[in-house]
Amino acid sequence: MVQAILLVGGKGTRLMPLTRTIPKPMLPVAGFPVTQHQLAMAKRAGITSVVLATSYLEEVFRPYFGDGSRWGMKIQYAVEGSPLGTGGAIANAAALLRPDEPIVVLNGDILSSHDLSAQIAFHNKNGAAATLHITEVDDARAYGCVPVDANNRVTAFLEKMDNPIAKTINAGCYVFSPGAIDAIPANTVVSIEREVFPELVTHTQKVFGYIDNSYWLDLGTPSALLQGSRDLVQGRAIGVDFTSAPVSVHTNDYIALAGSRIDASAQIFNGSSIGQAVQVHEATVIDGSVVSNGAVISNGAIVRSSFIAEGVTVIAGAVIEASYVGQDGIFPLMVSN
Repeated sequence: MVQAILLVGGKGTRLMPLTRTIPKPMLPVAGFPVTQHQLAMAKRAGITSVVLATSYLEEVFRPYFGDGSRWGMKIQYAVEGSPLGTGGAIANAAALLRPDEPIVVLNGDILSSHDLSAQIAFHNKNGAAATLHITEVDDARAYGCVPVDANNRVTAFLEKMDNPIAKTINAGCYVFSPGAIDAIPANTVVSIEREVFPELVTHTQKVFGYIDNSYWLDLGTPSALLQGSRDLVQGRAIGVDFTSAPVSVHTNDYIALAGSRIDASAQIFNGSSIGQAVQVHEATVIDGSVVSNGAVISNGAIVRSSFIAEGVTVIAGAVIEASYVGQDGIFPLMVSN
């Protein structure tokens, strides 16, 4: 049986100020935390034992996810007193899992619709030490690239460069065979991307790339977070099963969670997301935005390409565009529509 580790300890610096009081994997996309969408993907692949590797604002995760029983999973928590890097976090979390079975590792800020079951099967077929999900992008300069040979065996891990030699990049989902994680030193700051994987390749370990060009998005910026939310609502990405979730409305225009109250005159469209217990009043417009739990959108307010934090009231007649509205103010966001 395959187990999983979700790397959810990052601070989310690129997402500030959204992550000032909430860790980025707990930010709502299409009504639910990023981590919940990842757990749904893991569950579809038959994974029921998961460790959340936490650090920044770690106290936020346990009250929401508990022991995982509400999703038919077992969830444990590995808390880093100080950040250990991606490799150190994996080694720390793996101590809570069975040492004789494969482990899937997911970066906590990735939204992916790739076939995780097929990636696991590909890993087993090749007898690999590690198998990375690899996706192809038009411009790899922002990511660095991971070239593979004719048999999809990884040949190198290359840093960002002006003229990448390949379009294949690390998509942030890995399968490790039993024992492969043992090479990562415990309680040490280690990068899986810059140290562990290159070391495995250098020492001719079998590291493979599972190429799957299904929907994939790095949710590391406000623009990407809003886009990912819209894509989930409109069916371009796969995450939580909305048919079995506490959802009161789901159309191509928007999703609204249970307990929300929306006036019939409100215009909500472009894949917007309305959280639990949200109040949307008369003559409002919500366009391609995320409205978090408990927020109030007052009469005549217009909200476009924006993120409204939990419990915030947008006053009557306000016009909010490309902004984050939190309890401590309004902050402009660099977003693309």
